Amino acid sequence: MKTTGLPDYLVSGNSDTTVFLLHGLFGAKDYWRFHARRLVEQGYRVVAWDAPGYGTSPLPEGLSLPGLAEVQARLIQAVGSKTNIVHGHSMGGQLTPKIYSLIPDRIAALVIVATIGYFGNRTPEEQAAFIRERADTGGGAGTEKVVQDMFAPGASGEEVELVRRTAGRTPPLTVKAALEAIRTYPEDEAVAAIRGVRVPTLLVAGGVDKVGHAEGMRRVQAMIEGSELAVVEGSGHYPWAEKPAEFNAHLSRFLERNAPA
Repeated sequence: MKTTGLPDYLVSGNSDTTVFLLHGLFGAKDYWRFHARRLVEQGYRVVAWDAPGYGTSPLPEGLSLPGLAEVQARLIQAVGSKTNIVHGHSMGGQLTPKIYSLIPDRIAALVIVATIGYFGNRTPEEQAAFIRERADTGGGAGTEKVVQDMFAPGASGEEVELVRRTAGRTPPLTVKAALEAIRTYPEDEAVAAIRGVRVPTLLVAGGVDKVGHAEGMRRVQAMIEGSELAVVEGSGHYPWAEKPAEFNAHLSRFLERNAPA
């Protein structure tokens, strides 16, 4: 993956403990706006990125998950603070263990949301459906429908609408490149990164999420010594937006124990 410099990012708050927010396959830094505000109110500094190809960050040649992890590791080294927490959602959660493997001495804790870790941690039927449902979104209404289907039935509110709008604007070329990156991320590399995590780790699943489902996340939890799994009941793929109070209760307890502001 060929990229130079740093991706676009937004810094909020002022603290020596920084939470890095990594969005998913459909997304950009903007969909964290409310969640970032809550973290700042709790005393944290927050850095949310537009991964290469997303938001205002240009799409590089040969997009890959290891390449994205390297870019995020460079960003942490460049703008991180004394204590750093990596908080990844969906595709961002897949990147999180790999980022840790690159700079373990700079990361104090991990938060992995709504991802089952690697493509092979799905049944063949799930793999086929995952690609099929996303491959021909074409942008616009097609992308919006895929995003909408990942929410729990009846999910509503201003945070849900923000995620829906932001994720629905993901460029089709970026979706295509990211899907290929997810599909081709070597399973042995992904598993080694997950098994190599040696910092406190919280995994959060939405109770009705069909993408980063709790069953798959339990398998990831079993691979990370001492990790915790929380299930936000009634939530789909975006639990911090669909059920913010419930999600934040799990997150706050974890952070207070392991990486207080």
